Amino acid sequence: MEDNRDKNNNDSGENRKHEDVCYVCRRPESKAGRLIRIPNMPDMCICVDCLERSINLMGSSGFNYADMFKGQDIFGGNFQSAPPKPQPEEKKEKEAGPAFDIKKIPAPHIIKGKLDEYVIGQDQAKKVISVAVYNHYKRVATDTMDDIEIEKSNILMIGPTGSGKTYLVQTLARLLDVPLAITDATSLTEAGYIGDDIESVVSKLLAVSDNDVERAQKGIIFIDEIDKIAKKKSTTSRDVSGESVQQGLLKLFEGNDVEVPVGATNKNAMVPLETVNTRNILFICGGAFPDLDGIIKSRLTQDSSIGFSAHLKDTYDKDPDILSHVTFDDLRAYGMIPEFLGRLPVVVTLQGMTRDMLVNILKKPKNAILKQYQKLLALDGVDLEFEDEAIEAIADKALQKKTGARALRSIIEEFMLDVMYEIPKDDNIGKVVITKDYIEKKGSPLISIKDSMCLPG
Repeated sequence: MEDNRDKNNNDSGENRKHEDVCYVCRRPESKAGRLIRIPNMPDMCICVDCLERSINLMGSSGFNYADMFKGQDIFGGNFQSAPPKPQPEEKKEKEAGPAFDIKKIPAPHIIKGKLDEYVIGQDQAKKVISVAVYNHYKRVATDTMDDIEIEKSNILMIGPTGSGKTYLVQTLARLLDVPLAITDATSLTEAGYIGDDIESVVSKLLAVSDNDVERAQKGIIFIDEIDKIAKKKSTTSRDVSGESVQQGLLKLFEGNDVEVPVGATNKNAMVPLETVNTRNILFICGGAFPDLDGIIKSRLTQDSSIGFSAHLKDTYDKDPDILSHVTFDDLRAYGMIPEFLGRLPVVVTLQGMTRDMLVNILKKPKNAILKQYQKLLALDGVDLEFEDEAIEAIADKALQKKTGARALRSIIEEFMLDVMYEIPKDDNIGKVVITKDYIEKKGSPLISIKDSMCLPG
């Protein structure tokens, strides 16, 4: 059949009052490209993209359309027959066997040794976490042990801000090479209210696992700021972000099939869903739990208040490790429901940062903050050194901020700004020494010039 499109191309612009558009996508010819005339319907046009999709759809339904556009130049040549229908790729059968080899799971002392290279202090916390993680992944690797089913070792981490809760979990996931999703409990609300649904914590893990369900089902979910969903003590409205969230997390902790959206945090009709089983997902919850120390002190001092065995009211006021005395009753008084605490059998307490711990954090870890700045200046050919007194002065300033190890970065950024700005100006600078006077804003760093005698030739 003769293509009426060729006749229209030969017509003058005066005879064409309107630009032809695709009947399907409504795009004009200037945007869709060359348009094809439908046989026996001279006023109907279709672009090549829509025509190709229509042909594939008709071909899948068994429609005989080979002669419909016979002889027309559609896909770069005369269309004689239907393009071959793509065959679905055969799915590769997964190798049988557990996802984890029990012989390759590092022992607790090896896990703790690796954590010691990156995390300073918190020895008891690292020991408890190493054993809990080791037992959990042994459970995952064996999948079952006859009639004895091993329960999950979900972990509750309690410690002041800046004590290393999140950093511990990040380091642990990197050492075990498992997917890790970090979420914030403050954004979680009961289903139907503004905020993220409970299942969004699982959808984040699925996204981190590149939508691989099998890999996500062996991962770790860290829920930070878990203390913010404590039950409200006095409220006249519905507690949609407190006790309701705790109840919603129960089914995730103990293991259940959850339908989660792929590539989104909320379910809607346009997002596909995947079913993820949380039976082998390790849940770690962390929080600072402010004012929990007051609950612990009141319990410790109320038992005996008279006589020689009495505890004074201020006995535990200066105890830096007061959180280590925490019990489930203290957490219930704080606002955590018993069902929620029962699914977090492992409780870990972290100590607040001391001066010696802050000094070691600056120097000892593999990726210590001072080593990072030394590497940055080494790229410019400059050696950077810190006096011991300067490091101690930085630790003292961090203690005053009362934000733990997080304060170290902000303090160093402040006094290193001028150094990082001025050093690249002069290529003759070979060494910079940071002194205590410079940290306390009483002097300047010591700068040494490169030795010209060391130049080649």
